[in-house]
Amino acid sequence: MSGRFGYNMDRNTPLEEGIVWGAENELRYIDFQADMPPNNLTSFDNARVKRIRDLCEKHAVQIGVHPSSAINNAEYVPILSEAVDDYVNANFDLAVRLGCGWIVGHGGYHFGDIDSRRDAVLERMKRLVHRAEKTDVAIYFENHNLEPEHAEIHYLPHNIEETQWFFDAIQSDHFKWAFNVAHGHLVPEGWGGFLDTFGVDNIGQVRINDNNGDYEIHLVPGEGTIDFDALFKRLNAMGYEGWFSLGFGNAADKIRIKNEFEKKL
Repeated sequence: MSGRFGYNMDRNTPLEEGIVWGAENELRYIDFQADMPPNNLTSFDNARVKRIRDLCEKHAVQIGVHPSSAINNAEYVPILSEAVDDYVNANFDLAVRLGCGWIVGHGGYHFGDIDSRRDAVLERMKRLVHRAEKTDVAIYFENHNLEPEHAEIHYLPHNIEETQWFFDAIQSDHFKWAFNVAHGHLVPEGWGGFLDTFGVDNIGQVRINDNNGDYEIHLVPGEGTIDFDALFKRLNAMGYEGWFSLGFGNAADKIRIKNEFEKKL
């Protein structure tokens, strides 16, 4: 079962080190961000790209780019919108160069202008999927977290209804679901409601951390209120055979929880 787990790599760790550490600890799928040193976009010259591709092949590790969710993919304001496109395309280009299996897609956020923001991100995701269909890179589209009712911004999509907009509008083998269990735990329908609606056939990855059901916080499983026994029982019953991305705690926490979760599978 060791092929079922990966992790969100710390931003301060060089990707090369993260690949080796992941292989040593049977965490063979790695989400990494390419925004800041030592893994900023400009650091990936041809020599480094070859070194990383060789390491992935040697250690049987797969990697994917996880761009920042602070970049608003729902942006439609001129100049800013073009900048978002540049950011998304640069991350996608890097994913292709590195031989990544996926890039995580985000819906962005709105300020009450949800219709305009939804239209903007739908078109942006369609363009990205069109690029993905010409490569071996898939888009893993993530359900976001709920913000407080009176917050100025709200992520899109954060519930089942909003997530459904995207999977109804974009139907492609290259447009997969990054099922964030903790985000689902924050809405009334819960993570179980997401599985009731979308099933498991289109899941690209299951993203794992814990929270208390009140607000976004990346707790180690067992520190919050998510019932992981019920989660794994449900996923097993539904026939999910994909992988899990661990996004919490330190290195020791990830190894310990991975070992515990393997038993649940």
